[in-house]
Amino acid sequence: MQKPKSWTKEEISHLYRQPLLDLVFEAAQVHRQYHDSKEVQVCTLQSIKTGGCAEDCGYCSQSVHHQANLERQKLMDVDKVLALAQEAKAGGSTRFCMGAAGRQVRDDEDFEQIVKMVKGVSGLGLEVCCTLGMLEDHQALRLKEAGLHAYNHNLDTGEKHYAKVVSTRTYQDRLDTIETVGKAGISLCCGGILGMGEEEQDRIDLLYTLSHLSHPPESVPINALVPIEGTPMQDLGKVEAFDLLRMIATTRIVFPLSKVRLSAGRESLSEMEQAFCFLAGANSIFSGDKLLTTPGQGQAADLQLFGKLGLSPMKPTGHGH
Repeated sequence: MQKPKSWTKEEISHLYRQPLLDLVFEAAQVHRQYHDSKEVQVCTLQSIKTGGCAEDCGYCSQSVHHQANLERQKLMDVDKVLALAQEAKAGGSTRFCMGAAGRQVRDDEDFEQIVKMVKGVSGLGLEVCCTLGMLEDHQALRLKEAGLHAYNHNLDTGEKHYAKVVSTRTYQDRLDTIETVGKAGISLCCGGILGMGEEEQDRIDLLYTLSHLSHPPESVPINALVPIEGTPMQDLGKVEAFDLLRMIATTRIVFPLSKVRLSAGRESLSEMEQAFCFLAGANSIFSGDKLLTTPGQGQAADLQLFGKLGLSPMKPTGHGH
């Protein structure tokens, strides 16, 4: 992907802090310059291995360090995953994202099964994305050869705030895996989460770091925290829709060529609030009743909303085999 303009923190800060309607107007213009404003990519996010993660991310129900009411599930069978992918495709999804809880990818039987899943899902004509934790060079190459289109590895927040979110890994650990993904020629999916107690500056820092990666993200997911009982962030308040809109609009301007994905927390937005996010440059969503372990918005409701707004699901880009 073409490298975006080299933004300074001051420029991003100026963008982010301008009057909201001016920001949305500018973002809508940028969006229309580089994308078909009537198309939205529809993705499905499927947990293929749930719970038992050694990391202590404060927002996540899958950590062994927290007391969330979550049923652990071992890695799904390949056939089950392929059936779910086929179902997602029939429902209008063009990208199928598989998430496996865990700190890092290990060279074991589970990894061999995941490679088979990637091959199988790609064979259905879907773009395949995985989020599996930290990754080594040889593992990234195996996944690429199997047909992996994208790898998700979020930075979550700005570097200064990161230690308040997770203590079991460093920001540099994240950046190292992101570099590994880029070197293997895999598209990067990388974004963050709003509402984890961060300041505005942390959001600006996140966008600055993302904009200076050696391999710019092909898609930038913007999540609003969904507080889960039993996690350290269970009592944090709901993210204001205006804050989410401001972040989406700023992201669109900073990343004119990338897909901006309206991700977790979307189900709590009204249809009007979602419409403003699409206007401001969001052109990708996760559709389905569940996003890993948090609630999502069902595909039928999404298609109904698309009909009201004159939107249509983005056509596949031909990355499946």
